[in-house]
Amino acid sequence: MLLWLLHIIIDAGVLLLAAKFMSKVELKGFKSAIIVALIIGVFSFLLSWLLTSLLNIATLGIFYFLGLGFITRVIAYAIIIELADQVSKDFKTIGFITSIWLAIILALAGAIVDAILF
Repeated sequence: MLLWLLHIIIDAGVLLLAAKFMSKVELKGFKSAIIVALIIGVFSFLLSWLLTSLLNIATLGIFYFLGLGFITRVIAYAIIIELADQVSKDFKTIGFITSIWLAIILALAGAIVDAILF
């Protein structure tokens, strides 16, 4: 539970930094960043496996068999970011490519945190 909360806080910080440096990401403040990070975390928990499975089926598993399964996971995470954009009024991403870049940044930050903690 504590690690999940730490991930939410770090993701909120990454979202704030991304909003500051990426012109196509809009975020109102830290409170909004925490809420959006929670939304992304919950959606990721509930939908990530489904979206990744659907993308693997749609691509006939080609990325999975080539060892590039992270591509489908990043696209699934970008879809989750787009859903969070639709749910939250204080968070906006302009374009799907922006969501893909944001998904890559959040995934890298999460991987670094996991590498440090484990």
